[in-house]
Amino acid sequence: LKEHQTHHADKPFFSFVAFTAPHFPLQALPEDIARVGDRYKVGWDVIRSQRWERLQEMGLVKGSLSKVEYTQGPPLDFSEQLTVLGESEVDRPAPWNDLTETQKEFQQVKMTIHAAMIERMDVEVGRILKQVKAMNAFEDTLIFFLSDNGASAEMMVRGNGHDPEAAPGSADSYLCLGPGWSTVANTPFRKHKIWAHEGGSCTPFIVHWPKQTSQPGAIRETLGHVIDMVPTILDLAGVEPPKQRVPFPGHSLLPSFKKDTGDNRVLWWSHKGNQAIRARDWKLVKPNDGPWELYNLKEDRAETNNLVDQYPEKVRELEKQWEAQVAQIRQVKKLK
Repeated sequence: LKEHQTHHADKPFFSFVAFTAPHFPLQALPEDIARVGDRYKVGWDVIRSQRWERLQEMGLVKGSLSKVEYTQGPPLDFSEQLTVLGESEVDRPAPWNDLTETQKEFQQVKMTIHAAMIERMDVEVGRILKQVKAMNAFEDTLIFFLSDNGASAEMMVRGNGHDPEAAPGSADSYLCLGPGWSTVANTPFRKHKIWAHEGGSCTPFIVHWPKQTSQPGAIRETLGHVIDMVPTILDLAGVEPPKQRVPFPGHSLLPSFKKDTGDNRVLWWSHKGNQAIRARDWKLVKPNDGPWELYNLKEDRAETNNLVDQYPEKVRELEKQWEAQVAQIRQVKKLK
C-alpha cells in the first residue's frame, strides 16, 4: 500500500490479506499471550453464558441458546495425537468443574493463546487501516472482513510434531483449540468446523464503505456466502465477467449495502458427509451419521428446535432441492 501511494496514487488498488491466525497450531508472541492474562480462568461454561448474554443485549440472535453437546468430540479420530498431547488434553466439552485442576490450567492456557492470536490479527488489521487513512482513501475504500468456517474442534499434531516440554504457544508446541473452547467460540451455534450446522458454516461478514453504504452499523438479514465475493467485486468495479462454460455460482451483494434484499436463492453444503441446504429461512441439515433435521433460522438461529416431524412436506421439498443441487454439481464436473 505504501508503494502504491508513492508510485500509483492516481489509480485504484486491490489488496487481499489472508491471515493464518487463529487457525491451528495455537502459536502467539509471548507479549500477546501475557496481555490476555487470566481472563479465561473462569472456564468455558461461564464464558459461554457471558457471550450469550451479550448477544441478547445486542439483539443479534433470536431463539434459545443451544445446549452443549457433551458427547460431541472432534470430527476425526485423534487418539494418537491425544497420546502425544498428554492427560491434560480433553476431547469432549465436559462441564468445566468436572475437569482436574491440571486440565483446567492447560485448557485455560490454550484459550489464552487463541485469544492472543485474534488480538494480534486485530493489531495487524489496524496497521492496514492506518495506512489506508494515510492515503486519504479510507472513506472511499471498500473493506470486507470474513472468515472461512466456524471454530474447530480438531486436535492434531502435524509438521515437526509437538514437544510437551516446550512453552505453550511457542514454535515447538502444536496445540489445537479442541471441542470445549470451540463450543464457546461458536456461541450460540451447534457443532464445529466440518459440520454443516451453523457452528460449522456461519461466520462473520462485515462490510465498511462509508461513502457508499447507508446506516452505519446496521445488521443485514440478506443471505450471503463466500461464493458471492467475486460477483460482488466485479459488479462494483463495473466489470462484466468473462463468458464461461460454468458461470460463477454466487451473485452480487451490492444491492444489500443499501438495504436488505429478500431473495429466493438456495445455498447448500456438503463436507465429509455433513450436508445442508438453506432456502430463505428454512434449513435442512444432517450430520454424516444422522437423519435430516429441519430448522426455521428466522425464529431459531441456533438450531435448537427440530421441526422435521411437524413439516414433513417441507423436508421432502428441500431434500429434492438438495438432490437436484448434487446432480447439477456432478454435471458441472463433467463439463470441466
